[in-house]
Amino acid sequence: MDVILLEKIGNLGEIGETASVKSGFARNFLFPKGKAIPATKANLAEFESRKAELMAAHNEKVAVAQGRAEKVNGARLTLEVNASDEGKLFGSVGTRDIAEALNAQEGSDVQKSEVLMPHGVIRDLGEYELTLDLGYDVTADITVAVTGLQSAVDVTDDGSIIAELDEAEAEEAAVEESAEADDADQDQTES
Repeated sequence: MDVILLEKIGNLGEIGETASVKSGFARNFLFPKGKAIPATKANLAEFESRKAELMAAHNEKVAVAQGRAEKVNGARLTLEVNASDEGKLFGSVGTRDIAEALNAQEGSDVQKSEVLMPHGVIRDLGEYELTLDLGYDVTADITVAVTGLQSAVDVTDDGSIIAELDEAEAEEAAVEESAEADDADQDQTES
């Protein structure tokens, strides 16, 4: 199916170009999102009359995307997560986590779909270079450092929390002391 592009689309072409695409792609994506129209003589004539308007709208959207890119380009995020001693994460760091942290730190409006993670979610501690695709061929690079959570609580080899164990042992000792005191009192009253 031949379509006239109303926006610059990655591998298809520039605004106003005619592209041949599969009919499902045109019907399900390009037409509903207003990115293309069917290539008919009437649509070609209509497009030529609206070309300047469409180019101005496109340039405005590109400028907005570039402004967003300037805001976050080169940003460095540090995410603290639970991790094992070997550097493996308990869970993972995904696009949502990165987008939320970036928005909180930089005051931006990055969506999770704009965070590109070609190797999948992050499952190990370390530093990662990621790219944000902000649309209209505008990208921004960020650095994400994933560090282990510095816990104030010590943990034993079996995963028990030492402070809780100490408290439990202290309670047991107090109970035993009171039981011994009760036994001593009973022994004195019996004699």
